Amino acid sequence: MSESIRRTGEYEHPQGDGQAPAADSVQSADQRRVSAPVNPEWPPPPPYVPAQPFAAGPGADGGQGGAGDGSTAVFPAVPAGPAHASGSRKRARGPLALLAAVAIASAVVGGGTAFAFQELTGTDTVTSSSTTTNVVASSQRGSIAAIAKAVTPSVVEINATLDNGTSTGSGVIVSSNGEVVTNNHVIAGASSIKVRTSDGTSYAAQVVGTDSSKDLALIKLRNASGLRTAALGNSDGLAVGDQVVAIGSPEGLTGTVTSGIVSALHRDVTVSTNENQGQGGGGWPFQFGGRQFNGDTGSSTTTYQAIQTDASLNPGNSGGALIDASGNVVGINSAMYSATQASDSSSAGSVGLGFAIPINIVKSDLATLRSGSQS
Repeated sequence: MSESIRRTGEYEHPQGDGQAPAADSVQSADQRRVSAPVNPEWPPPPPYVPAQPFAAGPGADGGQGGAGDGSTAVFPAVPAGPAHASGSRKRARGPLALLAAVAIASAVVGGGTAFAFQELTGTDTVTSSSTTTNVVASSQRGSIAAIAKAVTPSVVEINATLDNGTSTGSGVIVSSNGEVVTNNHVIAGASSIKVRTSDGTSYAAQVVGTDSSKDLALIKLRNASGLRTAALGNSDGLAVGDQVVAIGSPEGLTGTVTSGIVSALHRDVTVSTNENQGQGGGGWPFQFGGRQFNGDTGSSTTTYQAIQTDASLNPGNSGGALIDASGNVVGINSAMYSATQASDSSSAGSVGLGFAIPINIVKSDLATLRSGSQS
């Protein structure tokens, strides 16, 4: 049995009765393309011979109806109806597809953008990423001057009035309406809190939530708006030796910038959770490696795995920002060794042993702090 195959672009008797035309009326395909009028009701011929459905018979392995009978096998048409789980997937359309695309884009761009996506959607879960956003221009990555210019407006000075004196620390702005993350030990037991931004504006603040087990607190500035928020990065992406910058208010010197590297990761640092412990020995008491620094931490303590840095930190840096080379906040400075008790005044101040709470811990705890939890 022979098959008749039409050439591409040719239809036989499109309007006829099925009889072949007379020999003297036969035209070449090229002649018909030029002379024949175009009827818009006729669909153009396909550029290939359409595949016809083929149902495999009982002999699909070479018997009746199978490829083994010498006939040309044609792929079967895809059956209509819902796709199987392992088959083709329908393309998602509409708002759901757009949301999925935005979520994927957020995951690709990184931690800072993922946190912004959380703010826009109102979700409590912060997605971490192995990449970060560029707060400073790519050409200025690692420039301390560029990082300081970009991030300093997002770091504030905090002055808390306590029953037994005052406490000075720092904080990081996480929302434009005045939410600020700081250390719990900076505001613990405060009867009033005053905050000053980098441009010198002063605000009264109130405590929103605290978590003494992580030494974190969230405060809210009253009547604040339009503040520049910090980009919260991804502390899991840090490596020993990475460049970092610290911004805070050591000894009340607002907006002080220092720099260094990540000296170590996952350091077990123990701090006091007792709000009446106070800052002794020139800095907040903490324990590391079985030793006590800056005084006695007391009996009520908590331990977290910290980022160690040699960036110069001094009393007043607590609650401030530790920033990576792209301008993302990767830690909240929380503890530092101070040698102010030494008899030689030349040895007082930072000795390059500072610790910061990883920012991923902060992001995971932010929803709890916002809920008003006091622990």
